[in-house]
Amino acid sequence: MSRDSESRFDVLVIGGGPAGIAAAVRAAECGVRVGIVDDNPALGGQIWRTGLGNAHSDDAKRKMWSSRLPPEVMAFYGTRVFDQAAAGKLLAEDADGVRELCYANLVLATGARERFLPFPGWTLPNVMGAGGLQAMVKCGLPIRGKRVVIAGTGPLLLAVAAYLQKQGAEIAFICEPAGLVRYPGKISEGLRLKKALAGIPLATKCWPVAAHGAQALESVTISRAGKKENVSCDCLACGFHLVPNTELQALLGCRITGGYVQVDEFQQTSVSRIFCAGEPTGIGGVESALVEGEIAGLAAAGQAARARQLFGKRRKTRRFTTILDQAFRLRPELKHLPSAETIVCRCEDVSYSRLQEQQSWRAAKLHTRCGMGLCQGRICGPATEFLFGWKQDSVRPPIFPARVASMG
Repeated sequence: MSRDSESRFDVLVIGGGPAGIAAAVRAAECGVRVGIVDDNPALGGQIWRTGLGNAHSDDAKRKMWSSRLPPEVMAFYGTRVFDQAAAGKLLAEDADGVRELCYANLVLATGARERFLPFPGWTLPNVMGAGGLQAMVKCGLPIRGKRVVIAGTGPLLLAVAAYLQKQGAEIAFICEPAGLVRYPGKISEGLRLKKALAGIPLATKCWPVAAHGAQALESVTISRAGKKENVSCDCLACGFHLVPNTELQALLGCRITGGYVQVDEFQQTSVSRIFCAGEPTGIGGVESALVEGEIAGLAAAGQAARARQLFGKRRKTRRFTTILDQAFRLRPELKHLPSAETIVCRCEDVSYSRLQEQQSWRAAKLHTRCGMGLCQGRICGPATEFLFGWKQDSVRPPIFPARVASMG
């Protein structure tokens, strides 16, 4: 594709997860020209592509929604938006080059990523994100016979543990989150997962304190009920809830409060004709993402009356969003995990002690290069916000690494 390659859409959807697919389907039903962009080789998002939820029901939903996506919808796979060329025009890059994507209305369904918090040994080989390990196993990483500890907090940990066990891993220990089995609408799912994991050591209100090993991970120290215990393992899969992907929204000037994009009743952001759906507006799971995507797609296509009919359904799913936020709020004890030597910014090799000398995110970037590496602060940014209360300043393009030729 050349720089002159340009596509125009009445509704352009960024993100191919549940919210994005639902938005594209509903907008296409209205007879408008629709495009959908995702940086992966196939649609589905993290939750559907990796099967982190209830495998049977989620697969059925994925197939149902994907089958409803008409062939007229232009899909751009393996394509990443990295900048705004002008109002109503985005720059995107794929393996062949760069193209301009022009839109009258934009739906941002950019999903979320795992949050990582630093602790001694977290940079050792075989210490990885829970969802990341699950995705790697699905892509062929051998896990059979490996001892795995699952730790952290968030709605996906039990599902990851059940999947890894099914693939032959020996789950040595689970530091369980608050436990969604207690909440309406998730009772059956929680019971199903706990039944699948019966007999595995499992504890609530516990977290990893340190990972140990010479060349690679050998064991992990867990804090449990005020006491520390060591568990030998081959892999540590951990994550500390989810972080919404809001870089593009910030670049486009959308109002973001408390880490979440602010939207009106039709999922429209503070910027006219730009809508947002799914995890960037609040971590709520598949059902919430789907209905928000439907509303955004219909509203973007000019069908406000049809969108309004879904408000009641959205109201029900948002109750679970509130529950998730309360259940998986990070414990204050986690702020004390890093030692002075613990690396916080892995890209630029910046230690916790060096960051303690700084007063803000901007100062840390200036004096230590924290957040200026390849991940552009996507890992260390949320960590330093939790540890120090720093807010990341304005987003600058490119919001993802891009070729120099693409930005010329």
